[in-house]
Amino acid sequence: MKNHREELWFNTPERRGYINITSKIEHAVLKSGVAEGLCLVNAMHITASVFINDDEAGLIKDFDDWLEGLAPHEPVSSYRHNTSEDNGDAHLKRQIMGREVVVAITDRKLDLGPWEQIFYGEFDGRRRKRVLVKIIGE
Repeated sequence: MKNHREELWFNTPERRGYINITSKIEHAVLKSGVAEGLCLVNAMHITASVFINDDEAGLIKDFDDWLEGLAPHEPVSSYRHNTSEDNGDAHLKRQIMGREVVVAITDRKLDLGPWEQIFYGEFDGRRRKRVLVKIIGE
C-alpha cells in the first residue's frame, strides 16, 4: 500500500476566510501515485475547518453570514473562553463546519460529485495554520 503525507500552510489576512483548496489536493493525489484509495484532508488547528461544498460566491457569503449569526464574534465578552484571547466564536464555527473530509480516489482522481469543491475555512486568521493531507491506497 502506498501512502503520502503533506502539509498545506495558510495565513489569511482577515479574521475569517474561505479558500478553495481542491487544486492543491488534486496535485497531492497526483504526487502520491495512488490510483485507488482515500484522501484525508483535515485542519490542524481548532479554529479552522475543512469542508466540501459548491464554489459559488453567494453561497460562501451565506455561510459566513450564517456562521456569524450563530456565533457572532462580538461582543467578545459573551464567551467564557475569551479570558486571554478573543476567539471563542471561532471554536464554535469550526465545530459547526467540521474538522476534516475524506474523499475517495478513483483512477488517480478525487471522486467528487458535481459542483463539489474542497475548502479551507478560517475563523481566527492572521497567523499561520496548517492542513494535513494524507493519502493511502494502491
